[in-house]
Amino acid sequence: MLLLDACYVLVHFGGVDAGGRSGNGGDMMEAIGVVRDVIYLAENQIPFFVIDEIHKLTTPDGGSVSVADSIAGYIRELLRGQQYSVATPGVAGPPGPSNLLHLLHMHLTPTVALSSSCTTGDRVIGKQHWFGRWCSATEYYCVGVGFRSWPLVVKGARSILDVKLDNRGGTLEIPRLKIDAGTSRLLRNLMALEQSNPAEAGSHVTAYCVFLSQLAGTVRDVELLLRRGIIAHGLGSHDEVAACLADLCKGVAFRGDDPGGNYLRTTWQGLEESFRSRPRRWEAWLMLRNPWLAIGLTAAAVGLVCTVVQAVYAVSSYTPNA
Repeated sequence: MLLLDACYVLVHFGGVDAGGRSGNGGDMMEAIGVVRDVIYLAENQIPFFVIDEIHKLTTPDGGSVSVADSIAGYIRELLRGQQYSVATPGVAGPPGPSNLLHLLHMHLTPTVALSSSCTTGDRVIGKQHWFGRWCSATEYYCVGVGFRSWPLVVKGARSILDVKLDNRGGTLEIPRLKIDAGTSRLLRNLMALEQSNPAEAGSHVTAYCVFLSQLAGTVRDVELLLRRGIIAHGLGSHDEVAACLADLCKGVAFRGDDPGGNYLRTTWQGLEESFRSRPRRWEAWLMLRNPWLAIGLTAAAVGLVCTVVQAVYAVSSYTPNA
């Protein structure tokens, strides 16, 4: 069975034809159901070293391109087509992928967010380093937090996991997620990979899914994120999307307070500072409830400052008669 499955993978995804010669790779127009069954499902995986050894036996001198790089090219195009990742990780070097799902997982490393968290460090809230539950998108919006869609480009976000808070802490930048009937299935299988082997796979996808399920777990949240271009879907209704995201992490174990396992911990802490800021809450409340009143108060404050400055200059320029 391992031999049969490995040969199937090599022929369809590894650029090897039935005669053992180098081919043109798997057909990208192949039925998506077959691709999901072979690559996405955790229970369908076979050890990658089996595929690698059979590839060496069936190609002259082991082939000019490693089987990991060949299959990774197929997966890379698949993920780019679905707009999940544009990353090109090194997959041929040690220790290499353990199976096809792990190979796909290697394309979903949060590069920008990881580098940001490493340089920023933990924020201090109430003299404690801690992590709690994410607020919903509508709750953040009501206290003035903005949402911006971050496109997947070479010099921008590299995958859907590249979530970040801008330097002022007022806007959450999130790559757009295209949700279809297989999105939940893929994310849950990636989380299963991380749950079964956290030392090798980490917990980045789990941290992202926890964030997503708590941010967009209601219809109002989904509608808000749709308007901001952060979510796009082809499902039957917004209710179906909200239910899909809310149930995404059911039965999943995750330690959010572990800085090594939660790459979004610093982002949450920055948002929590904004959420607890009383001036920001009042400003957001005024803008949402009565924007003209907010504009009037701002104009009045500017006028008051100008009056004070004018008075100070008048006093400082006054010279009494000798």
